Amino acid sequence: MALDSMEEIFGKIEARQREFWQVVLDTDVEERQVTPEQSYEKMRGTWRAMLETDDTYRADRRSVSGLVGGDGQRMREYAESGKGLSGDYISEVIAVALRTGESNACMRRIVAAPTAGACGVLPAVLIPLWHQRKVSEERIIEALYVSAGIGAVIGYRACIAGASGGCQAEIGTASAMAAGALTAVQGGTPAQIGHAVAMALKNLMGLICDPVAGLVEVPCIKRNVVGAVNAVSCADMAMAGVESRIPVDQVIDCMGDVGRRLPVEFRETALGGLAATPFGQEIKEKMQERMR
Repeated sequence: MALDSMEEIFGKIEARQREFWQVVLDTDVEERQVTPEQSYEKMRGTWRAMLETDDTYRADRRSVSGLVGGDGQRMREYAESGKGLSGDYISEVIAVALRTGESNACMRRIVAAPTAGACGVLPAVLIPLWHQRKVSEERIIEALYVSAGIGAVIGYRACIAGASGGCQAEIGTASAMAAGALTAVQGGTPAQIGHAVAMALKNLMGLICDPVAGLVEVPCIKRNVVGAVNAVSCADMAMAGVESRIPVDQVIDCMGDVGRRLPVEFRETALGGLAATPFGQEIKEKMQERMR
């Protein structure tokens, strides 16, 4: 999607008297040569695929390594017990992030948002709004357009792949997309959306990508939780009037620069970080033995 900067989006919002989500929809229509209705229906399909992932989650499924599975259900049961410290919404955000990440690890259908490894962040913040707070499907879809525009800018100016920029590029980008989407749902201004995006990215700046045994399981799934909760806090800060002192496009550019400077061990190679721990090496050897 040809959106080069957040400032470009802000400019189009002002010049065309359109909302953030409408500018992104317009761009999709122009690029793919489809009607607004066709673009909207495709986004609706994306939303419903997210819902389906959560609806069809099964706690008895296990990933290839056997390390992943069932935590999403454990978290949901804990949330329903009323013992959680986080409150109903955040507890469910955590549960959905785990459930979606586990679905990815167990080779179920997910939505890459923006990547498969970060698939749990956006659904985690939006699905509880749909179920608990009865936010309309139309409002959710508009928020997804906002998130798509944010992801397009980050992909253009920096990167969205762990192999290119570490986990900050995957979970960090997903968190920024979710923060912007939540701010839009709450009626935030374009400037507030930008502040939420900037703060979310700054909070996860430098996060490495170190998947144990090269699998998108550990620590990836729990980082989806961190990205989702970070998004909620940044959206709330933005709506409260808290601002990022560094302009959002400069934050995005900085993330890209940090990613390029990360050693190769910290960019999805499974050569450093948690992947290089004794436990990580043990799992790697077991997986290699299984493949022989």
